[in-house]
Amino acid sequence: MSLAGIETAVIDLDPQATAAKWSDRRGKDYPAVVSCQVSRLNHVIDAAEQQGVRLAIIDTPGKSTDAAIAAAKVAHFVLMPIHPQMYDIETLDKAKDILTLAGNPPSTVLINLAPLQGRRHIETQEVLTKAGFTVCPTVLYARVAHGDAGNIGLTAQEYDPRNKAAHEMIALYSYITKVLYPEKERHREKKHAGRRA
Repeated sequence: MSLAGIETAVIDLDPQATAAKWSDRRGKDYPAVVSCQVSRLNHVIDAAEQQGVRLAIIDTPGKSTDAAIAAAKVAHFVLMPIHPQMYDIETLDKAKDILTLAGNPPSTVLINLAPLQGRRHIETQEVLTKAGFTVCPTVLYARVAHGDAGNIGLTAQEYDPRNKAAHEMIALYSYITKVLYPEKERHREKKHAGRRA
């Protein structure tokens, strides 16, 4: 999102500080990455807004219900990445409970680290849809470029803009933008329709 010119911050609630460590490797001041405790979340979001941040991405730890509820309560949109494996799919019942406690913000499940071969991601999409979840149309596959980019503090687009991993991230960005800013998307579609006419 930063690459698209949207002032972005990442708020890292994970005690492992994965996002903060990625930022350390990156060595750049964008996007801003702030590591904080759950009790400081609202303060950090307010401070980010005052500094002109238009998009805050909150990274939560996988096994902290308190952090997940706190993040979901302030979120305009919840993106839940899962591996296309039954043990991940089974955790989504708990995720439903968390979303309910947070007031049911709009949410989507993102299939992440899907095998490059086979139908596992399609089967997972079908199971999730039957269970009543919205599933992101973009799938992130287990591509080496995702990991290689993160190892040196880059995004997939920065690492190799022509790589399939970069195209997946651009598609994910496009989907999230449509969800967060539907009025802009409608305006863009009207503009393109006018050009085709």
